[in-house]
Amino acid sequence: MLSSPILVSLTLFISLPLILLFSPQILPQTYFPFSSEADDLALFRRATTAAHTTNHLATTTNPKPKIAFLFLTNTNLTFAPLWEKFFAGNHHLFNIYIHADPSSAFASPGGVFEGRFIPAKKTHRASPTLIAATRRLLASALLDDPLNQYFALISQHCIPLLSFRFVYNYLFKDPLTSLKSFAGSGFRYRSYIEILSDEPNLYDRYLARGEKAMLPEVPFEAFRVGSQFFVLTRHHAAVVVRDRKLWKKFRLPCVTEEPCYPEEHYFPTLLSMKDTNGCTGFTLTRVNWTGCWDGHPRLYTPPEVSPELIRQLRESNSSYSYLFARKFSPECLEPLMNIADDVIFRD
Repeated sequence: MLSSPILVSLTLFISLPLILLFSPQILPQTYFPFSSEADDLALFRRATTAAHTTNHLATTTNPKPKIAFLFLTNTNLTFAPLWEKFFAGNHHLFNIYIHADPSSAFASPGGVFEGRFIPAKKTHRASPTLIAATRRLLASALLDDPLNQYFALISQHCIPLLSFRFVYNYLFKDPLTSLKSFAGSGFRYRSYIEILSDEPNLYDRYLARGEKAMLPEVPFEAFRVGSQFFVLTRHHAAVVVRDRKLWKKFRLPCVTEEPCYPEEHYFPTLLSMKDTNGCTGFTLTRVNWTGCWDGHPRLYTPPEVSPELIRQLRESNSSYSYLFARKFSPECLEPLMNIADDVIFRD
């Protein structure tokens, strides 16, 4: 007779294929979209190397630095015609990258958006998939062009409030020269990302993954919240794609969905911990949260679109101006196009 250990081993060997085949049906399923990140990690490693070796090029070569516009979308780019007007005549000063949910019926708008899609994965609200998608966009833009020095994250519901020339000059108008946290070229710009530490429900958001899930890497005192949409410098884009320490915490699934908005926590917390002095703490994308309670901001409709609305959206109680705004319904395209030349792009 076969000895007992050999018999057990043989039984396990024979049973393994059956276990693998039927495990989705017999094992409890936990929602977690990142069963394998090997392709993402390879992308991030290449991007980190590229960012490190090319960070100085914008100051040592003649070509002007560029803005990378990162479109994060799970539907068609309804406002593509408006963005086409925004980009017109400035092709040497920008690049476009699109992360489109592969499960959606996405139709390419053509024009300046043609061929600007990056490898994408499915995204889900109230999950870390939106963080991962943004990191892919940042990594792809870092790799693609060493002249990309600013990285603006844009949603499909977002519109520009001013001309491209105004936006470009605004971002590159005021370099900093004495930030000790920066090691590289002779100057540096700040990132425009909202970083808040005094939100009323901040502690509930911190506990969304469990009471001690974020420890020890992220103590509550270091936890921050901010807008999902930002404009990062090349230096900070590299910080994001290089990170492994905080990502392993923020990729954990939430045990309570209501306060779980990982994309509003990860980026402000990471950059606050890494380089708070290099960030303005302010977002350049205007969002109206008045009267909203379900995690979705105010949705503007066609009757509200007017020159006065555009002027109101530009206004800020900070020393920084708003350059973009959301959230607009798809039906707003026509009235926005009607005032594009005379209002939106007339600075």
